[in-house]
Amino acid sequence: MTSAVSGLPFDDIRALLAEMPTADMEAVAAVRARDAVLTKPAGSLGRLEEIAEWLAAWQGRALPRVDRPLVAIFAGNHGVVTHGVSAFPAEVTRQMVDNFAAGGAAINQICQANGLGLKVYDLALDLPTGDITVEAALDEKTCAATMAFGMEALAGGVDLLCIGEMGIGNTTIAAAVHQALFGGSAEDWVGPGTGLDDPGLARKREAVTTAIARHAGHLSNPLEVLRRLGGREIAAMAGAIIAARHNRVPVIVDGYVATSAAAIVHRLDPHGLDHCLFGHVSAEPAHRRALDRMGKTALLDLGMRLGEGSGAALAAGIVKTAAALHAGMATFDQAGVATKG
Repeated sequence: MTSAVSGLPFDDIRALLAEMPTADMEAVAAVRARDAVLTKPAGSLGRLEEIAEWLAAWQGRALPRVDRPLVAIFAGNHGVVTHGVSAFPAEVTRQMVDNFAAGGAAINQICQANGLGLKVYDLALDLPTGDITVEAALDEKTCAATMAFGMEALAGGVDLLCIGEMGIGNTTIAAAVHQALFGGSAEDWVGPGTGLDDPGLARKREAVTTAIARHAGHLSNPLEVLRRLGGREIAAMAGAIIAARHNRVPVIVDGYVATSAAAIVHRLDPHGLDHCLFGHVSAEPAHRRALDRMGKTALLDLGMRLGEGSGAALAAGIVKTAAALHAGMATFDQAGVATKG
């Protein structure tokens, strides 16, 4: 785990990281033993069998189940939007949050189709973060407090957490975070986001390049990367990931922006994402690169680039199916089916 001396708020976060529980291997063994006698050829359900083991490992249940899944969408605004880095104005963040509340967004339909709960968190939308090209996005106290706020997504007995976001300009923020964590240039990490034209892409790359140069010398510490270059929604998602680990709740991470929050945790502790599944690889070009840098493989590849937890929510339907298959299938003895001779 990365050490630092930046002060009490972040020291509290590091203490939580140092005390993270590990996988329950007894539960995994129980899943494997049951899987071996279910009415199917060994390995015939492919990755669905691995998902059942993953659920068991982090829920600590020999029969994993998904009874109270939640999609948590964290919404924030960003000062960097003034540089013309998005195809949409900043007020769209608020308008989309209202759309979520009214049930009119894509994520509402996905949650309804898959039996998922949905909560949307307004993270001071009327107070954009600092413009990262000239100043830090957040001070340490605010960043740590926002991480703590994200931890509240685990309240109420959630047993599967999907994290997503809404924030005009936040693919610019995610690109800066990924570059700071993994190296390379702005060209490696900046993509079209919500549909930027070529001049917009040039402005976006320039903003990321300027931000990295502005904060150079402070980017070896992942938590400093988060507060200087990140946003409230990214800080909240990172906090939710950490809290989920402590509450033994498996997490499904959404797209490029959500992955930048996960990447902060990964750089703090390479095992910090063991309880996480990446729901999909998005059409944002650098998302696959970020997953590769962390050694992760996404569950779905549907060419999506919407955000708002949509890919994670679709993946949750598959995770629910994996749990139902494992718990509900008959064994060979129960079904009176002969085993392989």
